[in-house]
Amino acid sequence: MELPFAPGDDLIFQLESGFGLLRVIAIGQDEDKPTWHLMAYEEFFPDVESAEQALKHPSALHVRTPHMALTDRAFERTPAARLGNRPVTDAERAPYETWIKDGGKVSDRSALLMLGLR
Repeated sequence: MELPFAPGDDLIFQLESGFGLLRVIAIGQDEDKPTWHLMAYEEFFPDVESAEQALKHPSALHVRTPHMALTDRAFERTPAARLGNRPVTDAERAPYETWIKDGGKVSDRSALLMLGLR
């Protein structure tokens, strides 16, 4: 099955108050369905162009949530579009690897609900 996104993808989502950014850190496999591992940034932007400009200097962005593990169903309920792709850094991957070591759980709630956004 072809997945719509890949590790390293920067994703944008829209709220009434603006646009936010997510990042695909990894994609695992749980039985025959993918498990999505995402990071969320703190900043919101008034438009897509502003978000794209911010991604040109990702080190200036602040991480809101370093790791969320979502079922495929939960990820499908997270309306997001791909803005681009860049390599996942070791620092970005570290919370995911800790989650694996700790036998982490996968959520069936959308990323926006997990972030307390609607």
